[in-house]
Amino acid sequence: MQETGFPVLSLLIFFPLAAAAVLMLSRAGGFAARMFTLCAGFIEIALAIPLVTRFELGNPGWQFAEHAEWVPRLGLSYHLAVDGVSYLMVLLTVLLLPLCVLCSWTYITRRIKEFHVNLLFMTAACVGVFTALDFVLFYVFWEAMLVPMYLLIAIWGGDERRYASLKFFLYTLAGSTLFLAAIVAFYAQTGTFSIPELMNSEFSRTFQYWTFGAMALAFAIKVPMFPFHTWLPAAHVQAPSAGSVVLASVLLKMGTYGFLRFCLPITPLAADYFAPLMIAISIVSIIYGGFVALGQKDMKKLIAYSSVAHMGFVTLGIFIFNQRGLEGALFVMLNHGIVTGALFMMVGAIYERSHSREISENLGLGKYLPAFMGFFGLFAVASFGFPGLNSFVGEALVLIGAFQDNLLIGLLAIPGAMLAAAYMLRLGLKMAWGQPASPKNRGWADLNLREWVYLAPLAILTVYLGLAPGIVMKVVSPSVGKVLADYNAKLERAGVLAEDEATPRDMAATQLSAAGLSLEETSNDLDAALAAHR
Repeated sequence: MQETGFPVLSLLIFFPLAAAAVLMLSRAGGFAARMFTLCAGFIEIALAIPLVTRFELGNPGWQFAEHAEWVPRLGLSYHLAVDGVSYLMVLLTVLLLPLCVLCSWTYITRRIKEFHVNLLFMTAACVGVFTALDFVLFYVFWEAMLVPMYLLIAIWGGDERRYASLKFFLYTLAGSTLFLAAIVAFYAQTGTFSIPELMNSEFSRTFQYWTFGAMALAFAIKVPMFPFHTWLPAAHVQAPSAGSVVLASVLLKMGTYGFLRFCLPITPLAADYFAPLMIAISIVSIIYGGFVALGQKDMKKLIAYSSVAHMGFVTLGIFIFNQRGLEGALFVMLNHGIVTGALFMMVGAIYERSHSREISENLGLGKYLPAFMGFFGLFAVASFGFPGLNSFVGEALVLIGAFQDNLLIGLLAIPGAMLAAAYMLRLGLKMAWGQPASPKNRGWADLNLREWVYLAPLAILTVYLGLAPGIVMKVVSPSVGKVLADYNAKLERAGVLAEDEATPRDMAATQLSAAGLSLEETSNDLDAALAAHR
């Protein structure tokens, strides 16, 4: 485990908390609160620079580790670190803070200071979730993020904000209770809350079934997977733009992160046993989300249901248990956060002009708002996986992994990709070339400088990661290889996977992982191992 003398992860957590406290205690008004939070967001990005410059590509283990005893008698510790599974989500969370401030600049007109306090607090909690390696610490951050999101919907949401916020809170709280029960069960078995120690522990099959069930329900609600998805459209439609961005780009990923971080390493026997059920639910989510999105008239609701489908690809990639599937799942997590976050920002931008999220009220914009429709078209085609853009890579990898695992699974997932093209092209065509019901949109202004500033970085990432996905592969592949190697090794020890069922590459990967070596950096040795096996 690579430790660092510079506590970059702690700074990324506690700086926004400190900024939130300062802002809350200040008398800052609207403009001052916005500027303070915007500056804090740029400082947060600057604090993350060491993560970018000092992250070791090809290292599958924990990096930037920080460890201190918290309550030794209870086995509690303050333990933070990142690996290829969590690294990119931390960077995405940090990037979104100033962009959320900018996209809310004129959207939020009341209780402005409190709104930005919630954004800062949310950022700290989300970074904490992706970096915590102590179960209690993880749970503290997991629960902490519910409060600001609930407030963002309940206070700054739409007309039905009370219903939406209460539904969001009750669903996620029910899942959190099950997750807490699993944490207590693990502690009762081992006497530790250390996540790395629990990953190295082995539990009975029955115990794994129960704990997997509790965790899987909690994570399925958070994703959300069908049939636990009903809170998501309500929350998205009623949330302010920044709330929808954080919800789609970061919060949904915590469920899939939980599957990958906890269910596979800690309860592998249960994950293997329930994999057919999880794959079936994932395919239902993909197809159901696509069909329902195709019939929506509200832009936000359409994008919300598209998220159900896209996150179905993530869970499908996770539970097919192969290298391409897991790499694709992480790609989709990152790129869905970029593209869907951008689409919610654009819906917020057009809502400020038309005061309506109905597709029928926002037709024919290509002629009068060319820059707006240029960005919207880019993100719309990226959303359904157009080749050359970022989402294509992740979905292609998941489909490749699905076909490698089972031909039927791959065939059943294909309609989901086709439906995504159908509903996003329908939306884009109507907004660009549809016949307006009234000429009111002729007077709307095109994108201003502030809107260019918060859309341009996401557009650049959309194109760059589509044309040059290799940098993401170098980050995620070693950690994914280690997760799979450890997973297969535990199945072999339990007699679920016979030694002769493992491929030569899997066995070589297991040996390399046990030696702490990188799959990327030892490709020559791997080829030699394969030749020797033959």
